[in-house]
Amino acid sequence: MSNPTICNDLWCADYKGEFLLGNKQYCYPLTITDYNARYLLACDSLESTKESFAFTIFERVFKEFGLPRTIRTDNGTPFSSANALHGLSKLSVWWLRLGIDIERIKPGNPQQNGRHERMHLTLKKETTKPAKFNHLQQQERFDEFIDYYNNKRPHQAINMKYPAEIYQPSVRQYNGLPEVDYPYHDRTVTVTHCGRICIKKRKINLSQALSGQNIGIKEIDDKIWLVTFMNYDLGFFDEELCRVEPTKNPFIKSIF
Repeated sequence: MSNPTICNDLWCADYKGEFLLGNKQYCYPLTITDYNARYLLACDSLESTKESFAFTIFERVFKEFGLPRTIRTDNGTPFSSANALHGLSKLSVWWLRLGIDIERIKPGNPQQNGRHERMHLTLKKETTKPAKFNHLQQQERFDEFIDYYNNKRPHQAINMKYPAEIYQPSVRQYNGLPEVDYPYHDRTVTVTHCGRICIKKRKINLSQALSGQNIGIKEIDDKIWLVTFMNYDLGFFDEELCRVEPTKNPFIKSIF
């Protein structure tokens, strides 16, 4: 796994284990930290791990702090999709569109996100025992913890400084999605809502994670096409078989 020493080169994100609030609703805290500064960028009380909630939180954080170079997560929802092409999810596709690399820890190895997990232990101790009655009250407690963790709790690993003394927002501003084109491919195709490539009256299943995205396709042999998303070659399809055969995972160097 990468071990950067510059702020915003790597952010870590995860859901702290769900727990029951006083009103018997579950809380799923989504947390985001800067790896270098240990700065807690977000801790939000959510009703579930649905990607729609995650999109809202990450967009807010991107607007406030700018864009990181890489985001490290586990392989769970909504960061990854186990049955999708190369594990891509709509959330990770959005990150790629923004120019953010994805780095996933090896399944079953939470220690690869150890700094983030240690923050979770402190978060659990300080904010969930006992839990508050509802999401609004729990969020107030999380907000207090963010201020404490960033500004009032010195960290031995950063020479007893506070994370807020080290962290600086990213110079890469969030300005929405840039356009994607493929000048070196034969065609630019928009993936359908159901995740298919439509070409010559044929429908080839690709991935719903890429629905609405522009991809490039290039005929590299007779009726054999290469499928590319941004700078990543995802697979090949034969016009006759109408099935995408994945390439070697283009994100493998980032995963393990």
